[in-house]
Amino acid sequence: MISAILVMALGAIVLGAALGYAAVKFRVEGDPLVEKIDAILPQTQCGQCGFPGCKPYAEAIAKGEAEINQCPPGGEEGIRKLADLLGREVKELSAEHGIEKPKAVAFIDEQICIGCTLCIQACPVDAIIGAAKQMHTIVADQCTGCELCLPPCPVNCISMEPLPESVETWKWKYPVFAIKPATKEVA
Repeated sequence: MISAILVMALGAIVLGAALGYAAVKFRVEGDPLVEKIDAILPQTQCGQCGFPGCKPYAEAIAKGEAEINQCPPGGEEGIRKLADLLGREVKELSAEHGIEKPKAVAFIDEQICIGCTLCIQACPVDAIIGAAKQMHTIVADQCTGCELCLPPCPVNCISMEPLPESVETWKWKYPVFAIKPATKEVA
């Protein structure tokens, strides 16, 4: 009787160790679907979708807690890519989350800037450089165009400048007419 209990205990220990090893060896870092959704989002971290950043919005989409049409910076192209990835129907951009705008970067009028650092604190991607009581400037390559630096500026020295269309930023325009299915004509 004791030998049977020992054999069962030894078997449980061996199987537990094997399961523990497998859990460590084959662990998946994060949800792969969330990572794919997050890669499609524009990474502006602007919060216009109702979430504090792109990653939380991607997690909500993956869980089915948010729709795919809540990201104004991603626009129609982002909605189409998310619909293709998730096998959902393409929807228009949600009116409550804003309208699609052309891509833009912030520009600081350096003659007006008083160096208050409020815009630096508001920028989620650290695209503004400067020091207290010194002029600030925008690193255009890092600016995502989220417009979060506009409201805190007390002297309104920040404006959004649209990016000119170039070979790198040009996007194919989708057809604007409705595609109707072919009907069979009877002769």
